[in-house]
Amino acid sequence: MAYRRTAVRALMSIIAVTSMQALASAQDAVKVAVPQRGLWETSPVDLGQQAGIFAKHGIKAEALYTSGGGETMQALISGSVDVALATGTTAIMSAYAKNAPIRPIASSMTGARDIYWYVNANSPIQSLKDAGGKTIAFSAVGSSSNLATLKIVKQSGVTMKPIATGTSQATYAQVMSGQIDVGWGAVPFGIGLLEDKKIRRLARIDEIPEYRDMTVRMHAANMTFIEKRPDVLKRFLAAYAETLEWMYKGDDAAAAFSKLYNLPVNEVRITRDQYQTKESLNLRRLGGIDQAMGDALTLKFLSKPLTEAEKTELFKYYYK
Repeated sequence: MAYRRTAVRALMSIIAVTSMQALASAQDAVKVAVPQRGLWETSPVDLGQQAGIFAKHGIKAEALYTSGGGETMQALISGSVDVALATGTTAIMSAYAKNAPIRPIASSMTGARDIYWYVNANSPIQSLKDAGGKTIAFSAVGSSSNLATLKIVKQSGVTMKPIATGTSQATYAQVMSGQIDVGWGAVPFGIGLLEDKKIRRLARIDEIPEYRDMTVRMHAANMTFIEKRPDVLKRFLAAYAETLEWMYKGDDAAAAFSKLYNLPVNEVRITRDQYQTKESLNLRRLGGIDQAMGDALTLKFLSKPLTEAEKTELFKYYYK
């Protein structure tokens, strides 16, 4: 009898392993460019993969982490990745106008509140109006933080020198060493630093009026992926949407995020509840597109406005 029980357990183990291997082999791989690793907005791929949500939809999400902006867009245009998360709306419009093989597939952020600008707590700069002639940071050329920085500088009424400084973490190091006068950050990064009074916030992105209802960042996909693997794209978006639902239901996702990115769970909750609400990350939202196009024209991301037909074509594959 003991021998039989041992044999049965061994057989069940073999079946379980075989089933897991079969499930893994049945999953379709999707290569995803994830800008600014460690942000709540860009974390659904990491969290959903870890929680088994993507696997449930037959998807294996393979993340490539970037510093945002042109680096993310280049990976998508070249086909190195299938999907690029949280890419600036104006950058997507610019790429489309240049016949790049990409299309937006869903909203990443509408009604932005997450980006802010700050100084070392010991800095004599008390407001952006005091920063005339100083340097001010953004992540990467073509990113939403690039556009937001140019707009907040213009709104301040003083002249500053915008400089690409990479991730929030890299920017913080440059601010504290004196290489940059005014840094940029995106929550949850910096919440603890603000509370500990190591840095002082000067401005937030929602102080730019038109950003309060604008879709400032979108998820985009390469056209080869869209056309040749439409079912995989559909299941990827379904898994992403289910992950977002889970992230705002209880504290399991906040705890997983805290452990994965080594951040205090209370800072994660603040980010989720005060800065990046469920509605702001709604995949179906699409707002302020004409305003975004106006920004793209002003900054010469576009040479002429998109026609109505072009806008219809641009959003042909948007999440429904």
